[in-house]
Amino acid sequence: MARSQDRRPGYSRRAQYGVFTGYVIAILGVVAGVVVLVVSLINPDAFSFARSAAAEVARPMGKAGAAGRAGGQGVFAAVGAYFKAGQQNAELRREVEAARAQAISAQALADENRRLKALLGIVEPARKPVATAHLIGSTAESTRRFAVIDAGFADGVRAGQPVRAASGLIGRVIEAGPRTARVLLITDPENVVPVRRASDGLSAFVQGASDGRIDIRLINMGVNPIKAGDVFVTSGSGGLYPPGIPVAVATSAHRDGATGHLAADPADHVYVVVEQAFSPQARADLERLIEDGAKTAVDVP
Repeated sequence: MARSQDRRPGYSRRAQYGVFTGYVIAILGVVAGVVVLVVSLINPDAFSFARSAAAEVARPMGKAGAAGRAGGQGVFAAVGAYFKAGQQNAELRREVEAARAQAISAQALADENRRLKALLGIVEPARKPVATAHLIGSTAESTRRFAVIDAGFADGVRAGQPVRAASGLIGRVIEAGPRTARVLLITDPENVVPVRRASDGLSAFVQGASDGRIDIRLINMGVNPIKAGDVFVTSGSGGLYPPGIPVAVATSAHRDGATGHLAADPADHVYVVVEQAFSPQARADLERLIEDGAKTAVDVP
């Protein structure tokens, strides 16, 4: 005889208690999830300890993944170079000749700048990097853009310090754990970087566009002088990012500025360098703002 489809517990006390316990656990799980969601919206820094702990646990795996990614990129680059050796050799020969001429001009400009600074008595403080780290993780698809590096406050990393790769700026540190740190990328809409055009010093700022791209906006509105291919570097304004670090390259102009792509794409880099803030006071002000924001979020009913 087929088993009845009626799964009611009937008069069994054990079955009734089991069903009741299941309902209670489900309701408590929903309530806990709602509480965690509300707290994370009101005070995003409330779970920074949990994020740091998770990053510390995932650090060895992320470091191994970064090494594997670097090895894979090297293999594909070697295979591609083998099939394009002749063409690449000709292109490299032309680039070397052009670079040699540019190096002579750059050396002349550097000598002239050194003489002028000596005459004016200008002394530039030497900036030593805080730490060199692996870029072990980043957000794939999200409106917020973060990355994780395998260096923390045990290595001297603090909130507010700029993070750069060999080809340009990556972002800045916002949270530091013992051996890992969370980096706010340039492509995040909450990250605004003061920049200037490398050719003539035109002032602008770079802001993330929530889709992985960046937007270059002019400070002085009027006729838009930006052209495709213009390179923008950090201006040093605000005292957080040191001046002269490549940030973006304009791709297409619009009314208020231009859209562009990063000078240093985090997906293409394994190693990054954490530097001191250009002005120590700027880093202290940023840390104070972060703390005040957290306190204000807690006080909001």
